[in-house]
Amino acid sequence: MNDPVIIGIGGPVGAGKTQLVERVTRALIDDFSMAAITNDIYTIEDAKILARNGVLPEDRIVGVETGGCPHTAIREDTSMNTAAIEDLKERHPGLELIFVESGGDNLSATFSPELVDFSVYVIDVAQGEKIPRKAGQGMIKSDLLVINKTDLAPHVGADLAVMESDSRSFRGDRPFCFTNLKTDDGLDYVLNWIRRDVLMTDLA
Repeated sequence: MNDPVIIGIGGPVGAGKTQLVERVTRALIDDFSMAAITNDIYTIEDAKILARNGVLPEDRIVGVETGGCPHTAIREDTSMNTAAIEDLKERHPGLELIFVESGGDNLSATFSPELVDFSVYVIDVAQGEKIPRKAGQGMIKSDLLVINKTDLAPHVGADLAVMESDSRSFRGDRPFCFTNLKTDDGLDYVLNWIRRDVLMTDLA
């Protein structure tokens, strides 16, 4: 039996990480066996939100209370997340996909390659059009960059064309996309990336 593919979801507080996991699992629930792990410093609030708003059963959602700096649990000391992954695998044989959502991170936070197979970094338009220019390591090194909340662009004076140009400049050949996860606008790009590049279903 193959091990599940692990996808890390990182990004600043409020960018839309939990919502991305909720939307993706909702769209793929009939096709793949999935689970999710959420990280937070002192609470398991994101896990509760995911259980309340999403489609995954509660026994497929694990909340990890990291304490201290949340990025430590996805980079320097991944033991709590590794234990949560092993627990999910034991309880749900046949899992194909596990999402590991980090706590709210700074732009330099990245996932340990020993923890995840692929990483997604989520930023949002409300942070301003200059955010891609800061080119933090999370944005540069992630396998997919998601720029969320495009609907807010007119309200915060953000030019999506400028954000696209800046993202293309530092991402090179690495993929990125714009989304409005409230309406699922742009979600298909993420789903196709998971199917094609992560799970390689076109080769099955």
